[in-house]
Amino acid sequence: MARNRVRKGRPLDGWLVIDKPTDLTSTAVVAIVKRVFNAQKVGHGGTLDPLATGLLPIALGAATKTVPYIMDGTKRYHFTLRLGEARDSDDADGEVTATSDVRPTDDELREATKGLTGDIMQVPPVFSALKVAGERAYDMARDGRPPELPPRPARVDRFELIDRPDADHAIFEVESGKGVYMRSLARDVALACGTVGHIAALRRLRVGPFTEADAISLDKLVASAEEAPASPELLRPVATALADIPALALTSDEAALLLHGQALGLLNLMGRIPETGPDAVVRAMDGERVLGLCRLEEGWLQPVRLL
Repeated sequence: MARNRVRKGRPLDGWLVIDKPTDLTSTAVVAIVKRVFNAQKVGHGGTLDPLATGLLPIALGAATKTVPYIMDGTKRYHFTLRLGEARDSDDADGEVTATSDVRPTDDELREATKGLTGDIMQVPPVFSALKVAGERAYDMARDGRPPELPPRPARVDRFELIDRPDADHAIFEVESGKGVYMRSLARDVALACGTVGHIAALRRLRVGPFTEADAISLDKLVASAEEAPASPELLRPVATALADIPALALTSDEAALLLHGQALGLLNLMGRIPETGPDAVVRAMDGERVLGLCRLEEGWLQPVRLL
């Protein structure tokens, strides 16, 4: 007779926003959080490269169900472009592949950002987690078989030059959607100016509803758990991740039907439905309690993800 597998650790639900230091992978941070909380289930809301610092939202328990909505949210970055050197990884961790003596002016850099703003096509870095014929691109690149990656649609909402410390460096602020590679933006803005470049430093300042004010340093977290598992009071509610999604208030009776998987007719909800586009996703609320996410679809409120 098969035995039910018992999960190790505490069944904790919520979000923790880590201010990730350099030289750690996102997976390593997840492992540390899981250990210090003695948590059953942990994941992250959007990978950061080892070189990068900044916001890494960590989902525990039921919060893992909301990870896609965090990853779809707006992200804000600062990055430093090192001009005159191309690297195979498009960041400072890679090997130099080309050099150039061309140093664009501030105006030339600003003009180049215009062509990389809005809906663009972007070639991902070869050192990325994308799969090519079942293999990770970064594994192929490390084996000396860098793949030819096709351009992918990307959305860059804002791309601004904010500082120019010297001729070799330029600092930019970027706001973007899901799946935009800052390393590619750095590489491409240099190429658009007739030179080459790579990211020398990268920091993520915002992910969806989370900002630097929400973050805790990894050192502080580990120190807090030296004698006992970290306190669940450090976690933010699961629903925090959904704060940017329009809310729809339901009655207690409607909430009960929804939680049993039943769709609700939109005619009965008229006057409460937020202004959204067709097939939009809304956050169903019972008072202050978030029930889950629903889609407005063909006259019905259809449950998509219940919490």
